[in-house]
Amino acid sequence: MENFVFQNTTKIIFGKGTENNVGNEVKKLGKNILLHYGGGSIKETGLYNKVVNSLKEAGLNFIELGGVQPNPRLSLVYEGIELCRENDIDFILAVGGGSVIDSAKAIAAGVPYQGDVWDFYTHRAVVEEALPIGVVLTIAAAGSESSPGSVITKEEGNLKRDCLSDLLRPKFAILNPELTYTLPAYQTACGAADIMAHVLERYFTHTEDVDFTDRMLEAALKTVIKHTPIALDDPENYGARAQIMWAGTVAHGDLLGTGRVQDWASHNIEHELSGFYDVAHGAGLAVVFPAWMKYVYKENLARFAQYAVRVWDVEADFFDLEGLALEGIRRTEEFFSSIGLPVTLEELGIPDDKLELMAEMCTERGPLGNFKKLYKEDVMNIFKLAM
Repeated sequence: MENFVFQNTTKIIFGKGTENNVGNEVKKLGKNILLHYGGGSIKETGLYNKVVNSLKEAGLNFIELGGVQPNPRLSLVYEGIELCRENDIDFILAVGGGSVIDSAKAIAAGVPYQGDVWDFYTHRAVVEEALPIGVVLTIAAAGSESSPGSVITKEEGNLKRDCLSDLLRPKFAILNPELTYTLPAYQTACGAADIMAHVLERYFTHTEDVDFTDRMLEAALKTVIKHTPIALDDPENYGARAQIMWAGTVAHGDLLGTGRVQDWASHNIEHELSGFYDVAHGAGLAVVFPAWMKYVYKENLARFAQYAVRVWDVEADFFDLEGLALEGIRRTEEFFSSIGLPVTLEELGIPDDKLELMAEMCTERGPLGNFKKLYKEDVMNIFKLAM
């Protein structure tokens, strides 16, 4: 096990009706609020009115900035930064999923910074100050509600890049599983794939003596695998929605990765797909991750065999580790397909004319991952396995 420091300071407020108390939580942290959200869904479901009424009852001043799109855009971040500066905003409330939260984080970092906020995403600068953020979560997926990360897309050049800073970790996150009842089935499925990918990026490691976190990671995977079909069949099943939502937060809240070298190659590869073609992140991961597995499994057959046996209940035959590994990969791909997700680039609607360019772009800062270092040629081979 590797040395580690673990500290997650986000206050989690979980359960039915918890969004009605958002004003009191915000009041502890700010007076002039930017209410940040996506499209019209929060107004259609009534969540917008609940949040606005709670902010008003708490005596808070607020302005609004909607319009966040999936794969949040840098142009809206710039707009939010100027809006915050002009109105002396001292707190940002993100109401939505990972895209809204990531956009809020970028705005929060950009307001006090004298340079271009994109500097943080190209790693030319480090976040040293940021406005505080709170979250009302509407989809179990990205885990951004308690993570230090933000991913933003720069339209010019189709660049999708990330920024990490503990200063971007939300101060609180309100998680009411009831708010996910109205999600389209495809978004629920994409969210499940995103959660599983966050777990798998941590699970596939060469670090030894990590059985404790192995077991937690396996529990998170088995929880999502069990409850996603239930939620798809019965969207208002509170128990299933609650299990998935909490698993999504814990999966990306840093605890499950403690003491182990993590990978993250698949996420970086997928960022090129969604940066160029604006596909749903979870759908892209459902295509990339099984292909990555097929390419790297021989690097550690024992770990892939363990994954098959413990997560997918494949009958153990440790005289045939490769057979176990391949069956675990097959069941992973089969599960994604069973919940309505694409598992090939063709199904995702990705042509083959920009694959080499994307492979080059995602490795331009050096090789990807740790389980197996991936160079441009390796990424191209993974794309071929995903076709």
